[in-house]
Amino acid sequence: MHPVRAHRRRRALELSLSTAVPLLLVLLWQLAAAQAWLDDRVYPAPSTILADGWDRAAAGELWPDVWATLKRVLAGYALGTATGYALGLLMGSLSLVRAALEPLLDALYVVPKLALLPVFLNMFGLGEGPQIALVATTVFFFVWISTMSAVISIPSGHRDAGQVFGASPWQMFRHVLLPASLPSVLVGARIAAGVAVLVIVASEQIAATDGLGHLIFDSRALFQNDVMFVGIVCVAVLGVLFSELVRVLGRLLTPWAPRDRGRGQS
Repeated sequence: MHPVRAHRRRRALELSLSTAVPLLLVLLWQLAAAQAWLDDRVYPAPSTILADGWDRAAAGELWPDVWATLKRVLAGYALGTATGYALGLLMGSLSLVRAALEPLLDALYVVPKLALLPVFLNMFGLGEGPQIALVATTVFFFVWISTMSAVISIPSGHRDAGQVFGASPWQMFRHVLLPASLPSVLVGARIAAGVAVLVIVASEQIAATDGLGHLIFDSRALFQNDVMFVGIVCVAVLGVLFSELVRVLGRLLTPWAPRDRGRGQS
């Protein structure tokens, strides 16, 4: 009877649940630590983790690791997105290119990306190169697949209309391929943003002397579990912020597309 009010109530309910459930879990964790149901040496209370994180941030000990991880993610993400989009657009548009390259890329896609880290270490040596290359490779496959699939799925009528109006190759790209495929491409890019953070954390454990991944696993080796959880919280926050940034940019770039809230539409 009142769709606007019903939508507002549903939206308020969704926001309440998305806030209440994590908060309830944190409170239960705090209670379990306070009542000694959990060993606080292994699972420090959330208040302890928050206090330790605040102290490390105030002392300037946390930010170098955050920045090291962030710059690797941003550099690798930019490189992987650019190459994945370019090749996905090419393979989606030209069937012969797709026939030539798709079997090889499909075979490489199923290889765990961390298994390529030794290869990148041999190629680039120690330093930032292997980390950035690993993130770029991971992001590339997500963006490539989403781009190629989006271009292939563009209705033939869209292309036919462009040809009837005498569109040049650039006009066909600008007015047909780009707006029709971009919403799906950006969904893939948003997924890739979260995966990029996961990959760099695992990579920093193996071949880095700084970054949040190194902080987490080095703290665990030293039995500094409160510091370990600080690193995990920082990774979670970084991943959420990065994914949301990509989502917001996607909404700005594609105002004609349905809103992606990361869950089912209501």
